[in-house]
Amino acid sequence: MTTSPAERVAALILALEGLAVFALAGWEMVALVTGDTDDAVSSVALIVLTVIGALALIGFAIAVVRGQSWGRSGGIVAQLLLLAVALGAITGPTPSPPTALVTALPAAGGLIALFSASRRAGARRQPRDPQ
Repeated sequence: MTTSPAERVAALILALEGLAVFALAGWEMVALVTGDTDDAVSSVALIVLTVIGALALIGFAIAVVRGQSWGRSGGIVAQLLLLAVALGAITGPTPSPPTALVTALPAAGGLIALFSASRRAGARRQPRDPQ
C-alpha cells in the first residue's frame, strides 16, 4: 500500500513531536541528576511517563506510515492534548505566549494532516462506482 502525502506529513510531524518529547525526558533527567528537583521519586515517575509518551508518538507515526487507523486516531488524540497544553500555557498563572505558540503550531499542523490522512484512507476503502 502506498502512503499519501498527507500520511507522510502526519507521520513526520508525529515523529518529530516524539523526538521533542524524548529531548524533554533528557532535560528532566539532567534536572534529576543535578539536584534541580524537589522530589526524586516524583521526578523519576515523570521521566518514565514522558518516555512512554514519546514512545507512543513514535508508535503512532509508524502506524500512520503503515496506513493503520489506530495510529491516526492516537495521533489525533495526541494533537488535541498538545493543543490543551498550549491553552494552559497561555492562560495559566504565568502565561507564556511563546511556549503556547511553539506547542500549538505543530499540533494544529499535525491535526490538519491527520484529518486529511483519515479522509484519504476512507476514500481508498470506498468501492468505486463503475458508472
